[in-house]
Amino acid sequence: MSVGQFVFMLHSHLPYYRKAGMWPFGEENLYECMAETYVPLLNAISELYEEGIKAKLTVGITPILAEQLNDEHLKNGFVKYLDSRIAQVSKDLERYPDPKVAHSQHLKYLAKYYFDWFNHIKDSFVNKYGMDLISQFKKYQDLGCIEITTSGATHGFSPLLATDSNLNAQFKVGSDTTKRLFGKKACGCWLPECAYRQGYEYVGKDGQKHWRPAIEVTLQNNDIEYFFTESHVIEGGNSIGNRRVIGVYGNIEYIPLPERPATGYDTYSAYWLPDAQVAVMGRNDRAGYQVWSAADGYPGDGCFREFHKKDDKSGMHYWRITSPTTDLGDKMLYDPVLALNKVNENSDHYTTLIYHMLNDYKKATGKEGLVMVSFDTELFGHWWFEGVEFIKQVIKKFATYLPEVERMTAGEYVHTYPPKEAIQIPESSWGQGGHFYVWNNHLTEWMWPIIHACEKRINKIADQYPEIPEDKLLHRALNQMARENLLLQSSDWPFLITTWQAKDYATDRFREHVDRFEKICDMIESGNINDNELKQIESIDNCFADIDYRVYQSIEEGVIPQQSKKLAPLYAD
Repeated sequence: MSVGQFVFMLHSHLPYYRKAGMWPFGEENLYECMAETYVPLLNAISELYEEGIKAKLTVGITPILAEQLNDEHLKNGFVKYLDSRIAQVSKDLERYPDPKVAHSQHLKYLAKYYFDWFNHIKDSFVNKYGMDLISQFKKYQDLGCIEITTSGATHGFSPLLATDSNLNAQFKVGSDTTKRLFGKKACGCWLPECAYRQGYEYVGKDGQKHWRPAIEVTLQNNDIEYFFTESHVIEGGNSIGNRRVIGVYGNIEYIPLPERPATGYDTYSAYWLPDAQVAVMGRNDRAGYQVWSAADGYPGDGCFREFHKKDDKSGMHYWRITSPTTDLGDKMLYDPVLALNKVNENSDHYTTLIYHMLNDYKKATGKEGLVMVSFDTELFGHWWFEGVEFIKQVIKKFATYLPEVERMTAGEYVHTYPPKEAIQIPESSWGQGGHFYVWNNHLTEWMWPIIHACEKRINKIADQYPEIPEDKLLHRALNQMARENLLLQSSDWPFLITTWQAKDYATDRFREHVDRFEKICDMIESGNINDNELKQIESIDNCFADIDYRVYQSIEEGVIPQQSKKLAPLYAD
């Protein structure tokens, strides 16, 4: 007898790195995640299927990440990356054991461990998957092992886009790309940065009141049936970010919003949104925090591999966390066997936790409930090296020992247990403080007028060409203009500036896409398109091969004659 439903959602996203640097920011970031997360995740899904277990994971792959995984330049670059890692660790095999180095016999053991590990990843990628991860994700989607969800094309920060045509373009191009690459439309979506806003009225330049639809209207227009949000958005109270010490982080002092009153709703079910038939489900706070928190969750255990310390010659991770307070210079050497034993303990604990949460909810309410957890996919493997094995063990233990927990993809859940209530959720995001400050603050406010000006310019140009021109050069320029507009809207650029993870890199990347966009617009408007310059830009930013610039034609805004209930300025009218 079922005690309830469990949805495990993984959100996979990286910014567009193709031909935009290698290290410390650029293509190598993608290759690291392919080696440590995406290939191991596919291996886990495949191995479970061979054992007769369907993983039932909901795997979000943002369109811009999917385009990179499908790119020949990046596929070949990944093989070269793996070869370089194997070559580096081979040198460690030669220099260990070294009597001058403490514990060098164990270092030799670890070098062999990584030599075998990287060779296994390469064998999986080249021989098992034919260098085509997209087709493999599609295969397991079609076998019913996973559900693939979509997102905004380039992860644009939806609430801060100025025009409905630009908002629609993010999700239409995103949805179309997912369908093209994976063979079927995605019924679910990850809102970039979990950022949501309601509909509102505003006064246009014509002096009339207009209505700006809520985000879910755009989703429904693109056949998207559900999305995910944070627990505080459903339940009220403080965001998880507000439970931490609020202080200076990347030269930004986060100011939390006032605590919202408890709403009386919980995350044990999905809900309809009021303005469209789109469902929302909130991450279960307790079940999510147990995994993602480095301080209090599983990944922070001292047995697990230390992410921040690398060998100064080979770059291999030979050390374990040891303890949160241990200096990098005092870390103990990594022990894969000890780490695997700890994963076994963690997966036992987690499956038992989920079972009891669902069972207790059923006893208390007399009805079955949902526990949905959502995480960045890159947490597993890339940041928490042992994390993919954790996922595999959790799935296997549920299937083997706890069949009372009904494992489902998010789409299966919404279709089998459709929402019974509609709720209004507030303006929100996953960011610190639960609002938009991470993406719009004194470090990034200069970006938004530029983004909004580009929105207005592309609308104007697209409106001038309601039919695809016979001039093929002009047609190429119009489509490349659309690609650059999408790329400059990526939420990664303001995020990386705010957090100072890659402030200069993100600033440069944003300006590069703006410059390319404006150059192409200038060529189109002047009627003088330079084929060589356009080819050069196309050779770098070649995503969304089937894009149609007409997605940017203006959407007519409706005039609202009645008394306004909400008034807000539109960023670019």
